[in-house]
Amino acid sequence: MQDKLDQIDWRILDVLQQRGDASAADVGEMVGLSQSPCWRRIQRLEQSGLVKSRVALLDRRALGLNLLIFAHVKLEAHGGNSMNDFRTAIADIPEVLECYVLMGQVDFLLRIVARDVEAYESLFFERLSRLPGVREINSMMAVSTVKETTRLPLEGISQPSR
Repeated sequence: MQDKLDQIDWRILDVLQQRGDASAADVGEMVGLSQSPCWRRIQRLEQSGLVKSRVALLDRRALGLNLLIFAHVKLEAHGGNSMNDFRTAIADIPEVLECYVLMGQVDFLLRIVARDVEAYESLFFERLSRLPGVREINSMMAVSTVKETTRLPLEGISQPSR
């Protein structure tokens, strides 16, 4: 699909990353299209899967989720169903916002939120450490945020020249 995008499609994608709540009329105004053609383009981008969803990004701290944890998980073994069992189990833990399979000395990287250290300790001992096949979990607490974005760098991706 990427090779079928024109300059306006790329600009629409950039606008939607910044303002997912914008109406088709608003997006159209920002990219130089009227509402109807802009709406059709947005629909096509959504149907193609390039736009996964348009959501409200919540402030975790304002909601009382003050702790951000990154956890490295090592499994006992990689054979059989151990990887799939872990993937299935981790999907049911709402505090785990992201889970990545890694290559190297660690099997998974988790991004986790919690109210405070006590809440994370409870999550760790009651759920995470009991997940199938877990051998070791190394948790790191983020002290501060230097950069946090959901905006993808669209510049430099095969775009038509402007």
